[in-house]
Parts: sequence; structure tokens; C-alpha cells
Amino acid sequence: MSTDTARPEQPPAIRRLSRYARSYRPAVFRASLSSILNKVMDLAPPLLIGAAIDIVISGESSLVAWTGVDNTTTLLWALALVTVAVFIGESIFEYLQGIQWRNLAQSVQHGLRLEAYGHVQGLDSVYFEDRSTGDLMAVLNDDVNQLERFLDRGANDLLQVSVTTVLIGAIFFTIAPSVAWLAFLPVPFVIIGTFAFQRRIALRYADVRDQAGALNSLLNNNISGIATIKSFTAEGIEVERLRRESETYRRRNRLAIRLSAAFSPTIRMLIAFGFTATLVRGGTLAIDGAMSVGSFSVLVFLSQRLLWPLTRLGETFDLYHRAMASTNRILDVLDTEPALVSGPTAVANVSGAISFDDVHFSYHPDAPVLRGMSLEMPAGKTTAIVGSTGAGKTTVIKMLLRFYDPTGGAVQLDGTDLRELDLSGLRRAIGLVSQDVFLFHGTVAENIRYGNPEASDDQVTEAARLAEAHGFITELPDGYGTIVGERGQKLSGGQRQRISIARAIVKDPPILVLDEATSSVDNETEAAIQRSLAIVSEGRTTVVIAHRLSTIRHADVIYVIDEGMLTEQGHHDDLVAHGGIYESLWKVQTGDATRPHDRR
Repeated sequence: MSTDTARPEQPPAIRRLSRYARSYRPAVFRASLSSILNKVMDLAPPLLIGAAIDIVISGESSLVAWTGVDNTTTLLWALALVTVAVFIGESIFEYLQGIQWRNLAQSVQHGLRLEAYGHVQGLDSVYFEDRSTGDLMAVLNDDVNQLERFLDRGANDLLQVSVTTVLIGAIFFTIAPSVAWLAFLPVPFVIIGTFAFQRRIALRYADVRDQAGALNSLLNNNISGIATIKSFTAEGIEVERLRRESETYRRRNRLAIRLSAAFSPTIRMLIAFGFTATLVRGGTLAIDGAMSVGSFSVLVFLSQRLLWPLTRLGETFDLYHRAMASTNRILDVLDTEPALVSGPTAVANVSGAISFDDVHFSYHPDAPVLRGMSLEMPAGKTTAIVGSTGAGKTTVIKMLLRFYDPTGGAVQLDGTDLRELDLSGLRRAIGLVSQDVFLFHGTVAENIRYGNPEASDDQVTEAARLAEAHGFITELPDGYGTIVGERGQKLSGGQRQRISIARAIVKDPPILVLDEATSSVDNETEAAIQRSLAIVSEGRTTVVIAHRLSTIRHADVIYVIDEGMLTEQGHHDDLVAHGGIYESLWKVQTGDATRPHDRR
């Protein structure tokens, strides 16, 4: 997995998340209020039990004597009614807090995944080159799910533990101040220990999430390359690679689990001290008559109510730190700013005149790819670009689509620098047919219509005819409704290529870019597609990248580039007669020579 460049130190994840989740604050408030009221109702029964005991033992001098009711039986019936009301209220608020927290978790998960995915789509090509697909998948899926799990359970647990501690503290100091300090003596140690635990466990879970990304990346790459693995009989090698990565993931999880598992027992021992001190000191006061039996019962019962939520903090903090590690990874993606910013000028009435004016570009500082490239692509004409592998042909296309910006010079459309144009409008004006065809899992018709979602069935069929695809499509099991499989794996390379051409045709762009568009078809199909492209190209700017020079011999202008520089230009016949690189390439492809022109 690639290592991200160093970022400025970020604020805590929970603060970053709260800034992001401002729009969810009303839902958070409603869920929190339901949780608080649920916990208030949950803590009422021990008080009612203590009051009932006090009524039975003390009668008119009981804790509830202040009500003015002097009949013990009446007091018990009133207490019974209050108890029923409390249990009904607790059930109602338990239901409300359950659905509200879960709905909130689902809403945040849904919104965060959509926002992160939308943001990722707007990032530059270099971002995807520097980061593995599996790691991004881990962020968009696993990390978002970790946050959802915390909001579903952990956030409510943390809130209720806090409310429990505050309410029980208030009750203790009201009923028996001399005992309360003993019960809460461990609390400062619990808080200090919790913060120390947080710092240590957060680092370990960050390592776990990073390794999860690496593991996802390996699995994604291997599943995508399963045919290559099988052809090289490398199954054993890949299983061993996966074993090493999975073992690292397991080891990092073990370190986190070991620390997490130690939290609850430690808390239990601290709380046990407070519970024991309460039991002994409160019992002594009750025996001496300084405290009523009912009050002592309340202290004992509430001590138990304080004990168990605190011992579950380990599980809750486990969810919390997993979620915060994931939150940081998600928000790091959202905080990544694209280097390419859309320009302010709308793209309309495109003629299609393209020019490269002294364009320089390099993917890496010490390895220039384009060195002072200057060329003109006339509007409505066909321009071909040829050259040996690595000469910079595909980079020219990336410049035109503005996947990258030049490091020097300018690329212009109809006289306007591409950096000044609206990015979406620019790309809508260009139809690309790439050598590396990507089809989406879906039907043939859906993949063709991807170029124009509003295209009618007749338009889809006509585009397929022009791309010489209609014939084989009608022979498929379900015709245009046939599922092509992931990346179009159910189709041959030539069939995928023709569908991609149909996809570009149905888009009907003013500029058509063909990057080795017929590289995966046989000679007969290539000839048919060339006839169709001649029709489609009529009246629109067409840019063709080709190794097969026979496919571009009728282009209006041919540019020959070598090592990022323009070396020759002209028509086919003129370039053949010129005796340069083009002429050598032509001879090799027609069988008149055995090797291309020697470069000196």
C-alpha cells in the first residue's frame, strides 16, 4: 500500500466528525434526549424499592412522608402506580432511543459514503495512481461501516454511562454525603485510566485500519488478476502473500484486543472498592440508625447500577476507537483537495479547434514526457498522432481531456486555455474510445447508453450498427438485454471494443478521440469499423492515436512524435516520401523492412 504524504496534524477525530455532522444535530439531539429520559426511568426503580422498604419498616416516618399521606397502604398503592408509569415510560423511551440512534447511524453512513464517493470521483488522476483501489474500497465500505456500528450502539452507551454517573452521584450526595465520597473515590482513577487507555488503543486501531486497507488492496488485485494468476500457476505464491498480510492484520488486532480486554477487569476492580466501601459504611450507618434502611437499599442497588455500565466501557471504547480510526481515514479522503480546479468559462458551441502551444509535461520531475509540444488539430478534421511506445501519444490525450495540466505551455480549445473552461463541460464535449475498454456490469444496452442516458432504443441500435456491433449483439442470448459481466468479461476483446465505440457514438460529441480504438479487432472488423468511423467523423474533430498506420493513412494531418517532441507532420504520402520515422514504421508494417528507423 502506498504511503500518503505527510499531512499537518489533525484535531481529534471526534471533533472532526462533529464538524462534519452539523446537519445531523437535530437528530442527535432527539436521540440523546430519548437516551437520557430512558436512563432516568431506568434508575427510578431502585429509588422506588428503597421507598417501599422504608414505608414497610418506618411507616409514617418513611422517606415519602413529605407527601402528607399518612396511610401506609395508600402510599404503597401510589408507589405501585408510579412504578407502572416508570416502567411504561422506560419502555417507550427505550424504543425511541433505539430507532433514533439506529436511524441516525444509517443516515450518517449513507450520507458519508455518498459524499466520500462523490469527492473521490472529483479527485485527480494522480491520486488514484498513488493509492490502491483496495485501500479506497476499505475506506468507502469498511471504514464507513465501522462508524455506523459505533453510532448504532457505542454512542448511546457512552451517553448513558455519563448520565448514570451524574444521576447516581446526585442521588448519593443527596441521600448520604458521608458515604457518597467513598463510592465515587475510584471515579477519578477511572477517568485518568480511560484517557490513558484512549491514547494507547487509538494508535493500535489506526494500525489495524491501515493494515485492513492493505489486505483489501491485495484481495482486490488478486481477484481482478485471477486469469493471470492461473496462467502462471501462481496460486500458491498468492496464497502465501495473502497469508503474510492476513497474519500482520491478525497480529495488529491481537495487540489492540489485548489492551482492550484489560480495560474492563481493571475498571471492575476499581469499582469493586467503591461498592465494598459503600456496603460497609452504609450498612454501619443503617445499623446505628443514622441512615434509614430504605436509603441504604437505594445506595446498594444504585452501586450495582453504576458498576455494570462502567465495566462495559471496555467494549464501548473498543467500538469508539475503531470508529475514530476509521473516521480519520474517511475525513482524510474528504479533506484531500483536487489539484485540478474547474474553470469559470462554460463550454458551448464547440467548433473543435485544438492547439498545443509549447506544452511541457512530466509525471515525475526528472522524467519529462512532453518537451515543447506544439501542434494544431483543425476543427472538423481528422488528426492522427503516431510514434513508438513511450513517445508521449497517450499523454497528449490526457492533456486534452485535462486529466493533467501542463507544467509549461497551454492546451487550447477554440482559442481558450483548457484551464479556463468548465471541466465537466469540456469532458462532455469529448467522446473517448480507449484501448483499455471498461464495461460496467449490466446489459449491453445500458453500457451503450452510458454515453447518453437519454438515448432512445433506436439511437442505441443505430450507434451499435455504426460500430459494427449490432450483428453480434443480436446473436447474444438476450440481445441488447444480455448481461456483459464485470468489466465485460462475458464478451471478447473485439466485442467490448465495438460496444465502447458505440458508447462514444451515442454521446454524439463534437470531438471524438480514438486511442488505439481498433487494436482488439480482426482485420475484417477493423475495415468495417473504419468505414463507420469515416461516416461518424464527418464534420467533427477526430483525434486518432494508432499503431496500425493503415488506419490513419487518410487523416487530414498526421503528427509523428518521438521522445515527447514533434518530429514530423503532413499527409501519409508526403511522410512516406520524406524518409523519416514514419516511413520506417510504414515499411515495417507493410513488410518492406525488418526494423523501424534507427534513432540517433
